[in-house]
Amino acid sequence: MIVVITGASRGIGFAIAKEFAKNGHHLCITSHNPVKLYKAMEFLQTNYGHEIHAKAFDLSVKENAVAYGNWCLNYGSPDIVINNAGIFKEGSIAEENEGAMEELMNTNFYSAFYLTQTLLPSMVEKKSGHIFNICSIASLDAYPNGGLYGISKFALYGFSKNLREELKLHSIKVTSVLTGAVMTDSWEGFDNKEKRIMEAEDIAHIVYAASQLSIAACVEDIVLRPQLGDL
Repeated sequence: MIVVITGASRGIGFAIAKEFAKNGHHLCITSHNPVKLYKAMEFLQTNYGHEIHAKAFDLSVKENAVAYGNWCLNYGSPDIVINNAGIFKEGSIAEENEGAMEELMNTNFYSAFYLTQTLLPSMVEKKSGHIFNICSIASLDAYPNGGLYGISKFALYGFSKNLREELKLHSIKVTSVLTGAVMTDSWEGFDNKEKRIMEAEDIAHIVYAASQLSIAACVEDIVLRPQLGDL
């Protein structure tokens, strides 16, 4: 089984890569930082010994998202696609820093849009596959000083919902993963010794579980929040 994962060098993406690698799947992974990416690849190969392919791309650029998709197709049509690449920036609509909205949309939404568009013909042809879009609880509700980020995640969730409708008859599943606070770089410096927020492995476990259901079942939305609620 071939699994394509973006933003795979750290955080949620790396946790998901570990989960699939340890269960024997072949991976095509990317991130924008080549040093961190190849360290991740080395870890996966050393610990799990499976076929891991890695190449760095800045997916916020349309041409790079398309190029990554075509590179992945060299190894076969993907069985699972994890659209995880993304960035977080605080900011309100009224006080947007120049270019911030474009950066968030390009990274959080268009990267997934153009990569998926590139991979879909091969998946439709074989009439199988599963696409996971890593959204956010910001895709569901607005919150203070999160306007720009929220808009980009609303867009990703809307894309995911429409993709689900389009691909039903092609036997391709689509799952939106809407997460609350997760202990990643966005929370660097946060003392999580009391497990106030989730671990990246929590997301990886549930994504892998959803990928293992029979062809008759599709988990459309996964909403995960810290046990004590949002911060």
